[in-house]
Amino acid sequence: MISWDGVELFYRSWIPKDPTDKALLLFHRGHEHSGRWSEVVEMLGLEDVAIFAWDARGHGRSAGERGAAENFGAMVKDVDAFVRHVRDHHGSALENMIVLAHSVGAVSVSAWVHDYAPPIRAMILATPAFRVRLYVPLAIPSLRLKQKFVGPGYVKSYVKAKMLTHDPVQAALYDADPLIFRQIAVNVLIGLHDAGTRLLADAGAINVPTLLLSAGRDWVVSLKAQRQFFNGLSSPVKRMHVFPAAYHALFHERERAQVVDRVRDFVQERFAKPIEPPSLLEADKYGHTWEEFERLKLRGSPHFALIRGGMKTGGRLSKGIDLGWRSGFDSGLTLDYVYENKAQGSTALGRLIDRNYLNSPGWRGIRERKKNLETLLRRVIQKTRAEQRAVRIVDIAAGGGRYLLETMRALPEIPMTALVRDYKQENVDAAARLAAELGLTNVTVATGDAFDRASLAAIEPRPTIGIVSGLFELFPENDGVLASLRGLAEAIEPGGYLIYTNQPWHPQMEFIARVLRNREDQPWIMRRRTTAEMDELVRTAGFEKIEMEVDEWGMFTVSVARRGGSTAPALNAKNGANGAQ
Repeated sequence: MISWDGVELFYRSWIPKDPTDKALLLFHRGHEHSGRWSEVVEMLGLEDVAIFAWDARGHGRSAGERGAAENFGAMVKDVDAFVRHVRDHHGSALENMIVLAHSVGAVSVSAWVHDYAPPIRAMILATPAFRVRLYVPLAIPSLRLKQKFVGPGYVKSYVKAKMLTHDPVQAALYDADPLIFRQIAVNVLIGLHDAGTRLLADAGAINVPTLLLSAGRDWVVSLKAQRQFFNGLSSPVKRMHVFPAAYHALFHERERAQVVDRVRDFVQERFAKPIEPPSLLEADKYGHTWEEFERLKLRGSPHFALIRGGMKTGGRLSKGIDLGWRSGFDSGLTLDYVYENKAQGSTALGRLIDRNYLNSPGWRGIRERKKNLETLLRRVIQKTRAEQRAVRIVDIAAGGGRYLLETMRALPEIPMTALVRDYKQENVDAAARLAAELGLTNVTVATGDAFDRASLAAIEPRPTIGIVSGLFELFPENDGVLASLRGLAEAIEPGGYLIYTNQPWHPQMEFIARVLRNREDQPWIMRRRTTAEMDELVRTAGFEKIEMEVDEWGMFTVSVARRGGSTAPALNAKNGANGAQ
């Protein structure tokens, strides 16, 4: 198959003689490949389930630099591409898929379930590598420094076959396997650690039925971290089984028959029961992210007051920080400054402070969100034109509108019009100035309330593309968001598209809440929406999600949905397999 960026990935399939819509997808451990699953497939004996197993990028027979990837996020996108490929080419709906993943593969799959919220039937995680036992003190900080100052490199695995399994035959097979590559790229190892950190912190975002299989004598990864992840899951069905005497490679251990029995029973049980995902429409009133939001309202540690004081005094040497205090750190003016990404300040120290400010994790994620937004917007515009439909765009809370207006200027060959709205006059004025600077005469700029359903529904002529970016993340309640989405559904032509953003994760939520101020000069306290919650709101309003992009850190998503429940292929023409649900 061809993955999201054109890389060829090898996979195997075991297809039953009789047609089936059930699918089990297998994701191997680090260093390994799909051929290592052959005995497991035979032992499972699932005669009515199609089984698929890939060689991850840079492993086995797949293309790519051995043991490497651009970043860990690229590996998560590969998971998404593989699942879509199985769906589109083998006829298995996501609702009839179960994923089984081992070690590093289990972290990739968990991140995919967390970030993309696919409506799969269940997931099975075997000895997931949320925390790798590196044994060297300060190993991760040292690797970060090495990567920064020395550049890319590899870490050779210390793990011997006898540390993976008690079975001497399986240990010999592991040692003799020419497709096993015993090194891992430094950036992948660091990315694995960081992905594990956020999954441990945010396991509550996952509500997929889950079976977790662990080894009691695991020399490779932490059993304690696996328990932490399991305890945090919001899944209504979750089970954890620890095999006390087993080493890390559960499927190649002496007691592997017992492990396979657990897997088989869970797979058959999940396929026998209907899917009943919990509704998240009232997640603003109780649950995982609501509890976090309520905690952030409470008084924080005194050291945040010291940080805030520093940012209000010396920090204002930075132009970006000064702008944030004047207009709000969530304002359209601040976002435009972050997009520009040019360090400015009143002194050399001010410029240094500004560079650190602009390089903060959140602002790096925001810039990636802009890139993903522009990429998907371009695809949607081109697809709408290819469908011989008029390209009429409305952005209901555009701020300065830079992502939209620059994309329009980059596609002069496509006739289109845009209505750019915002509730703040300063943002409306900024958008009008930018449109004039770019020489765009096909843009109308106006004030408008993005949460006024009737006002949105009355937009004429009816748009074929609607955009809502960076807005819903700022408001914790779902009623207003749903009213806005329903207004857009009434405005957009049937078969038209909606592009929307979300913030399912952020590593600095407490810092932002305790230190920064929003556009209303209030503490900037946000409630995250999980991808599953945001997608349910969109679906309830009358759209069907078909595509999604996310940054490598899992912070900001950009999604495309189609109006009226129409079925549409994924927009990525390169592989036709990178949709979301």
